[in-house]
Amino acid sequence: MGNTDAAYMAGVEVAHRVPVPTPRPFLDTFCSNLKETFFPDDPFRQFKQEKGGRRAIRALQYFFPIFEWAPNYTFNFFRADLIAGITIASLAIPQGISYAKLANLPPILGLYSSFVPPLVYAMMGSSKDLAVGTVAVASLLLASMLGKTVSAKEEPALYLHLAFTATFFAGVLQASLGLLRLGFIVDFLSHSTIVGFMGGAATVVCLQQLKGILGLEHFTTNTDLVSVLESVFSQVHQSKRGSLFFWLSAAAPLTSVILGSLVVYFSHAETHGVEVIGHLTKGLNPPSLTKLTLSPPHMMVALKTGMVTGIIALAEGIAVGRSFAMFKNYHIDGNKEMIAFGAMNVAGSLTSCYLTTGPFSRSAVNYNAGCKTAVSNVVMALAVMITLLFLTPLFHYTPLVVLASIIISAMLGLIDYEAAFHLWKVDKIDFCVCIGAYLGVVFGSVEIGLVTAVMVSILRVLLFIARPRMTMLGNIPNSMAYRRMDQYPGAQSIPGVLVLGIDAPIYFANANYLRERISRWINEEEDRLRVNGKTSLHYVILDMGAVSSIDTSGISMMKETKKALERKELQLVLANPGSEVMKKLDSSKVLETIGHDWIFLTVGEAVGACNFILHTVKTGNLMENGGVMGLDSHV
Repeated sequence: MGNTDAAYMAGVEVAHRVPVPTPRPFLDTFCSNLKETFFPDDPFRQFKQEKGGRRAIRALQYFFPIFEWAPNYTFNFFRADLIAGITIASLAIPQGISYAKLANLPPILGLYSSFVPPLVYAMMGSSKDLAVGTVAVASLLLASMLGKTVSAKEEPALYLHLAFTATFFAGVLQASLGLLRLGFIVDFLSHSTIVGFMGGAATVVCLQQLKGILGLEHFTTNTDLVSVLESVFSQVHQSKRGSLFFWLSAAAPLTSVILGSLVVYFSHAETHGVEVIGHLTKGLNPPSLTKLTLSPPHMMVALKTGMVTGIIALAEGIAVGRSFAMFKNYHIDGNKEMIAFGAMNVAGSLTSCYLTTGPFSRSAVNYNAGCKTAVSNVVMALAVMITLLFLTPLFHYTPLVVLASIIISAMLGLIDYEAAFHLWKVDKIDFCVCIGAYLGVVFGSVEIGLVTAVMVSILRVLLFIARPRMTMLGNIPNSMAYRRMDQYPGAQSIPGVLVLGIDAPIYFANANYLRERISRWINEEEDRLRVNGKTSLHYVILDMGAVSSIDTSGISMMKETKKALERKELQLVLANPGSEVMKKLDSSKVLETIGHDWIFLTVGEAVGACNFILHTVKTGNLMENGGVMGLDSHV
């Protein structure tokens, strides 16, 4: 049939030919692809029109946004930021102490970490609403990963040094990702992964606080549900009930700290078994450069912990920043945020701080308090500075049960069951990813849950690539549009023509699958036509509109498909191939094999050409048969 079709195609007028793009130098193509991969937002655009000193000022403003918005700062802005800063300080102080205890670190580190990092972020961050500080999930991860190698009770100095070192490595990783424009790595933590992981981590954190709530002395260092419940029920007879503090903390963290401290002080409750924070050193952050552990055997533990906690902190901080930016209709640069997070954590690791990011609870308070700029972080840092210089003795009698209650009240907001229900309604696979992350954290460990969630997310991406969707297309009546027949019940198939849509690039990972899937579609269509006694199949049209690129394996697949169809006396037709596909088909000579006459701009034009040939061939055959019959009767 191919020769006959080729002869008729010479007489077919095609409205639009699909051209082969003009070849570009390799270096130009490489640089263009590199720019699209790492600089999709074109960060250098703002420097193109500037010269000399003005360009240097632009560069300074790029890395330090404070120089961009500070000249336009007004007193009204300051008044709003002052109120917001004082408000978040009232939350940051008790939360900082609580999260430091959660990380098995001295409580004073929670205050240190709410002083230096917010100042750095105020200069380098691009979010107006993000309130910087320590977070429960990163604190739990730090305690879990470092605790497997070093005991915080038996070797407190080494544990502290490793925490600083892990923070340093986390900051270096974060800044490097931003500078090298590798922020897309964080995107592998999908929304469903973060929802499940945060929910599981919040559950684990709440369970860990049963030690403080119930006053248990010997508590498991494991984070899984079974170990925690076993530890609780084995010591239930030792419980020193103090759950009253939970309801106080639910009202307001700072209020609960003040009231709890007063109750303990006047009732001398610490002499009756109620654990308190104890002595907190007065003064600002001491330097910790000499405390970094940058040599074996413990450096690798700190490196691993820093990389994992750094990625989690980035994902949480950027997600929170983007959420509030959307509410106020402004944009934040993800790569600039990574640089800011990295800088503040490197600076923090050198000033006795541990890992910080932008916690949702604190940022929500900052947003609701009416903050206008990052100056609210400066106000919070100044409030913490005053606390460090003058007020730390007041926290001596703060009971640990209050800190546990503060953590629980903050964590309950991270269990986002509404988001889980939404995932179930919208996308069942995303829901499975979410539940997998949650169960991995709760029944395994924080690391197992994280690895499980990331692996499931990557597996899903690989399945999308390796098993792309291919559908049969039909004509929408009274139009030239061709759409999926499973989506549009009224779409009609074309007699003698099979139209298939490929919805993904063709790579080595899916080339074999697509070849087998095309063969199966053809067999099924031929069986259907045979059963219904309809016109046999003559043409297979592949809609290539969604095929953005193709590699050598994909080209081989196209060549093999062409040969397989020729053996079946079928003609392969391509519709709407992109420039990248046409360029590679041409350079590989596959375009000659298929025939440029069988490449069409749209599916409608391809179907029209095929119908014209089918009709012409059928008419020609009838005329030939009629002429023979007339000759026979004449004889």
